[in-house]
Amino acid sequence: MCTTGSGSSRARAADRAAGHAGVRPGPTRRPDPVGHRGDHRRLSGPGHRPLDDDPTPYREQDARTFVDALVGPGWASDREYTWAIRRRGSTWLEGIIGYRTAGRDLGFWLAPSARGAGLMHDAVELVVDWAFEDGARDVYWECYEGNTASAAVARSAGFSFTGAGPARIPGRDGGPTTAWTALRRADGAPASDLPWPDAPSRSAP
Repeated sequence: MCTTGSGSSRARAADRAAGHAGVRPGPTRRPDPVGHRGDHRRLSGPGHRPLDDDPTPYREQDARTFVDALVGPGWASDREYTWAIRRRGSTWLEGIIGYRTAGRDLGFWLAPSARGAGLMHDAVELVVDWAFEDGARDVYWECYEGNTASAAVARSAGFSFTGAGPARIPGRDGGPTTAWTALRRADGAPASDLPWPDAPSRSAP
């Protein structure tokens, strides 16, 4: 799960679906990590979980299905938590970030128009801190091999690159594909000394 290039169409479709579904924070055993870091964005949950294998093009019906069939049940079952990212004072969906409890894995996407403002970096920091406070010993990240934008976010958020290998999420054709992977440990120790592949440390969205 990671940032993708079709964020703007997903933002429009998911925003319409959220209004259709009346999405709002629901009962949960865990806190909603609404933050104020930088005072320029908020996380709202439930939101929409990012997947590199989302349908392309991403239609409003895809967003409705995602909200109705995946997001709500994920929160209710304590299996997966997803938050919408929006700027303070705005109702426009800028992106999403999600965390799955079983694999302790993080995923996200951000609309191209919202990149460069540090929104995703701050969102990742909030969700990772929340996961650590909830008892996670580490948080895992992956993206399709070659996604340097997503890698830049993970690197700037303190993740250690752990190599390339089979992705947990299938490719867009449904078959296996290769992912870059990284880990951030709760104790702050590096998980690896491998260098990051072609991901500038300060060019994160």
